[in-house]
Amino acid sequence: MSERILIVEDEPSLQETLVYSLKKEGYVTEAVGDGRSALESARRMKPDLIVLDIMLPEMDGFEVARILRREMTTSILMLTARDDEIDRVVGLEVGADDYLTKPFSMRELLARVKAQLRRTRLLREEMGQTGNTEPKHETLKFENLTVNLTRREVTLDNSPIQLKPKEYELLLFLAEHRGQMLSREFILERVWGWGYIGDSRTVDVHIRWLRQKIEKDPANPVRIVTVRGGGYRFEG
Repeated sequence: MSERILIVEDEPSLQETLVYSLKKEGYVTEAVGDGRSALESARRMKPDLIVLDIMLPEMDGFEVARILRREMTTSILMLTARDDEIDRVVGLEVGADDYLTKPFSMRELLARVKAQLRRTRLLREEMGQTGNTEPKHETLKFENLTVNLTRREVTLDNSPIQLKPKEYELLLFLAEHRGQMLSREFILERVWGWGYIGDSRTVDVHIRWLRQKIEKDPANPVRIVTVRGGGYRFEG
């Protein structure tokens, strides 16, 4: 079954180009031009990837991403005409998985799309969720910390913790490799995808956010420990 991509872009010529190029690659596509239509289409279509412009009528891409992240785990590739670090940070904080600044080559966009879809497939395989298969392990439990794979929820002392999608994926990846030293580069490759354009500081930032939520004393972590000169190790 072909993977489904929702394109949210209000510039007609670019929207047409994106639809043409992605269909040529064999993807099932749907395109809309404003934020409210994006929400309606995403809820109905349940796409495998959303290519989401930031500057949109009705509702901007940040708000669209923020709302959708509360409802689904679909990968989001954000587009913007501004090369501003603040935009990139905000985009990642509201749940975007990758970021592309206009103007861009269609070759680069297709590479990012393929990387995000490949990452999604890998994550599903690692969770044992390919096709209609049930998860291999319903929960991962580490003393008072529980990761529920079925519901994609994390609890600490039986109280839910609000994690951004990428924080959840990072925690799950670390938990599944408990006791192993994982380099920043390896984590970046497996959690963000081979096509992600960024550096290991992205991992450091998300590790810091995770520690603030699951460590008793984030300044002296015992669950996610730093391996000097190496990377990180999850102790549970």
